[in-house]
Amino acid sequence: MTQTTASRISPDSGLTWTEPGAWTVAPGVVRIPLPLPMDGLRAVNVYVMETDDGLVLVDGGWAIPESRQVFTDSMRQAGYALSDIRRFLVTHLHRDHYTQAYVVGREVGAQVSLGLGDKASMDFMHDVTVDRDPNLDRLERAGALELAEGWRAMMPGGRPSMDDYGMPDVWMDRDLTLDLGGRSVDAIATPGHTQGHYVFADHAAGLLFAGDHVLPSITPSIGFEPRWVEQPLRDFLDSLAKVRALPDLMLLPAHGPVAPSVHARVDELAEHHAERLEQCRVAVAGGARTAWEVAGELGWTRHERRRDELGPFDAVLAAFETMAHLDLLALRGEVNVSGDGPVREYGVPRG
Repeated sequence: MTQTTASRISPDSGLTWTEPGAWTVAPGVVRIPLPLPMDGLRAVNVYVMETDDGLVLVDGGWAIPESRQVFTDSMRQAGYALSDIRRFLVTHLHRDHYTQAYVVGREVGAQVSLGLGDKASMDFMHDVTVDRDPNLDRLERAGALELAEGWRAMMPGGRPSMDDYGMPDVWMDRDLTLDLGGRSVDAIATPGHTQGHYVFADHAAGLLFAGDHVLPSITPSIGFEPRWVEQPLRDFLDSLAKVRALPDLMLLPAHGPVAPSVHARVDELAEHHAERLEQCRVAVAGGARTAWEVAGELGWTRHERRRDELGPFDAVLAAFETMAHLDLLALRGEVNVSGDGPVREYGVPRG
């Protein structure tokens, strides 16, 4: 029987990876899982690196009381204080990675770094003139008009508070080598999951802090961010190849247990998307015209659920991910794109 992501055992703790605590994954590196209530992922891993200049954390968790309490308790269990934190390296802007880093960083004077590719989305989120959720336009483009209505009803009215979503202290641009006080870590731009996503490679320790770019048991969502880009899957696959070209390292993911080989999981992810691209092409050849129709021809999650069995949020991700696959097929000339209205339609190339 296949384990769910939440039930998988992490070798550093010998327990399910979501179990709270401070788990040593390598000398001077501790994994702290923080809760994500109301989220199917259940938890996010925050990693603490000891350096000569203090603590450097990869990601920070979601700025909610449940997470803050576990964070404080787990840091204390490891013998750390929040005031020991000197820097947060945030893999990307999603709330479960960024917001608590921002809040704690302001409290203790720790520098917060984020990828420059996420600035467009951050600027958009802070733009008080924006009065329409961009996901509605994307759902219409995918042909998921009824789902767009459900999404509108599910989202809270009015602008959300941005108190936990201030701008970072440092925008990371391109690939960088960071001197973290006795640790040299490569910050590697890996757009795809978001445009500003970064992974962090500690080659001396044999570790890759992978964020959501490489997850051990699920496939990361592609391009779910306020500022949509036209080819997020192309970017993701290019980023996978970039990471595959590195020496093989231990995988330290944001969601799921620690795993021994980045290369092995990258190969599985690349194979999954190759299969998905072919399934989408076949669906279009069989008469499906919109991303929403194609999504209805595919299986979702490891249980191969049908599109209409998904909850509202997962259905939105399914629509967006299918559109990303179809748009990459169109870029490669394997399907055609048409439609003068808001709905994007796909067809079989002539000739």
